[in-house]
Amino acid sequence: MTDMEKKVMVRLCAKILSETDLYDTDMEVRNLIDWICVSEQIKSNNNEIRSLTGEYKRIEPDCREGVRAQLERMKSLCKERDSLYEKQNDLKGQKQKIERALER
Repeated sequence: MTDMEKKVMVRLCAKILSETDLYDTDMEVRNLIDWICVSEQIKSNNNEIRSLTGEYKRIEPDCREGVRAQLERMKSLCKERDSLYEKQNDLKGQKQKIERALER
């Protein structure tokens, strides 16, 4: 069924609902109309899901790459910091050694 055919059916259902009392009096008519309306809602939701999924897939690689780059930079910063801590401890040790020598 084409999109145009579906639109015509939905319009027909709406017309039937507004012009007659068949929806209220005939359970089969009610079920057929409800089925068409629910089917259209499902189709609409599926299209929205596909759209959101597509957008997510377009954005995800850049986000992952950005996160990966940030993690690498954080690792680099931690290594630099640790290296500076080691140098700092060495310098403190040298300073204490010099201070002891000065006290004699």
